Amino acid sequence: MTFEDARKIALSFDNVEESTSYGTPAFKVGGKLLARLREDEDSLVVATTFEERDEMMAADPETYYITDHYLKYPGVLVRLSRVHPDALRDLLGRARRLTSTAKGRPSGRRRARSRRP
Repeated sequence: MTFEDARKIALSFDNVEESTSYGTPAFKVGGKLLARLREDEDSLVVATTFEERDEMMAADPETYYITDHYLKYPGVLVRLSRVHPDALRDLLGRARRLTSTAKGRPSGRRRARSRRP
């Protein structure tokens, strides 16, 4: 798979828009990150749950992995050169549902909390 293949898949889903993130091509839903190309141009960062990430990495660590930077982020790195098109379609579809239904998902900035008297 190539990034262009991933692009076609991502943009086939409703409400997915092309954008950028950290200077690389990305896909977002309502401004929330769905996936982005890493600087190595062979890995895609895809939103997922910690549980799904652990399962994918255990089943196929050559395709799905993380770096220390992503340990606390609910996402997985996917090697485009190794992933099967159907697997990437399923993963991006789940990521789209996750990002489009996530309410109040952290955006990197914390909102001030109001205190009740």
